[in-house]
Amino acid sequence: MKTLLNRIEGLKNDGIKDIIERRISEFESFRKKPSKEVFKEYCFCVLTANFDAEKGIKIQKEIGNGFLTLSEKQLARKLKKLGYRFPNMRAKFIAEGRKYKDNLKSIIDSFENESELREWLVRNMKGLGYKEASHFLRNISCKNLAIIDFHIIDVLEKHGLIKRPKTVTRKKYLEIENLLKDVAQKSGLNLAELDLYLWYLETGKVLK
Repeated sequence: MKTLLNRIEGLKNDGIKDIIERRISEFESFRKKPSKEVFKEYCFCVLTANFDAEKGIKIQKEIGNGFLTLSEKQLARKLKKLGYRFPNMRAKFIAEGRKYKDNLKSIIDSFENESELREWLVRNMKGLGYKEASHFLRNISCKNLAIIDFHIIDVLEKHGLIKRPKTVTRKKYLEIENLLKDVAQKSGLNLAELDLYLWYLETGKVLK
């Protein structure tokens, strides 16, 4: 773990810290945004499952309020036209999720515990597993959940902290999350910040 901690510390000194702090500030701005904006961020996180994050960002910008207004078929056609891999299924998830678009923020605000909120999202909102729910919550300012995708697993494996799992079950997800909590604590970071540092280590980019 020492090598990983040293690499994270090196990034802080190389100016990446300022970029990551700005990104975290952008996430925190969702505290003041209306429920429909929060719902559109949910749509983005649904799209990023098994898909390129940068392309997902471009599609999110292109569709905009269409996530709120397009019919399921119209949305599927739009996604397909924009080169999205799973247009029909993701359009279905988003269309079904619209029952929460007007009160999603109030539901989120009603939870004091982020882990319990994640459990609610996984149970009730289509297209969100633990990774996607954690991604969504981080993007709307939650800071204590890990986003465990293949980039993060690659970093941990390279530093000898885990063996690559064949599948990431709920039990395995929480096990790796606990490891990341330890890394975060020793780095003086929260999990939201740590995710951005680890992503940068693996990709050279700070996205969302």
